[in-house]
Amino acid sequence: MQGRDDRSLGELFAELAQESATLVRHEVALAKAEISEKASRAGKHVGILAAGGAVAYAGLLAILAGVIALLNAIMPLWVAAVLVGIVAAVVGYLLVRRGLDALKREDFAPRQTMQTLKEDGQWAKDQTR
Repeated sequence: MQGRDDRSLGELFAELAQESATLVRHEVALAKAEISEKASRAGKHVGILAAGGAVAYAGLLAILAGVIALLNAIMPLWVAAVLVGIVAAVVGYLLVRRGLDALKREDFAPRQTMQTLKEDGQWAKDQTR
């Protein structure tokens, strides 16, 4: 048999308020950590996207110059440059879209924190019944 709790209703509510405040502080800390982790992953995606873009751009410039020089043998230089420029712009657009789509798939919502907040709310309701 359990011992009787001789605390008053006021003391119990004060303890509940104190523990609820502590719980909220812990939940905020969890949310910060979760959001920080997700932002870090997104930063890595952006960094990889930028580095890949810079390297590809340097290589692409050299290749494009060669293709323009090659096409100059069969057409005017300006036509070769415009044609190669259009093809390069389309390929660049497709690569940028791919990187943006990868970022859009990343879920930045603090799902774990939202779930525990729901559970905490239910616990608090149960405690006040």
